[in-house]
Amino acid sequence: MNTFQSSSIIFKFEPGVSTNGWQIVDDRVMGGKSQGEFELNSEGLGVFKGFVTTENNGGFSSLRYDFNGVKTSGFESVVLTLKGDGKSYQFRLKESNTQRHSYVQTFETTGIKQEIVIPLNSFLPKFRGRSLELPNFGANTIEQIAFLIGNKTNENFSLQIESIQLR
Repeated sequence: MNTFQSSSIIFKFEPGVSTNGWQIVDDRVMGGKSQGEFELNSEGLGVFKGFVTTENNGGFSSLRYDFNGVKTSGFESVVLTLKGDGKSYQFRLKESNTQRHSYVQTFETTGIKQEIVIPLNSFLPKFRGRSLELPNFGANTIEQIAFLIGNKTNENFSLQIESIQLR
C-alpha cells in the first residue's frame, strides 16, 4: 500500500499573490558587492534576478522564505517548477528557522520551463559552503527554503519561479 500523498504546495506564485516573507540575502552581509532583486512579474511568476560579483570576496546572492513549516512525512521529493537562464543554482532547506546549517542540492537550468525533482534524502548538510559530517536531510518538517546562485564567477542571473512543492 502506498502511503505517499500526491503533493503539497509550499509556495505557488500567481498574479496578485503576496510575496511577503521572501527576502534577499546577498554577499553584502560579508562585504561583497553582489545584488539580487525579487519581484512578481506580469505573468505572476516570482523573478529572482540580479548580478553576482566576486569583487571584495563576494560571490553569491540568495532568496529565502521562512514559514511556519510544512510536514515532509509521506513525501519523497521537492519539485521546482521554474524557468532559468542556463546557469547552476542551489536549492536549500532548513528544518528550523534557527538552524545554522542548510541542506543543499545544486540544479542546472536550461533556459526553458522545467520541472526539477530533487529527492529529499539527497540534500547535503552545508555551512558557509563547507560540507558537514552530518546525515543528509531526513527531518519531518521544513521551515525555510532558499534559492542561491554562487558559481564563483561574475554574472547576471534570472530565475523565474512558478512553484515549489513536495511530492
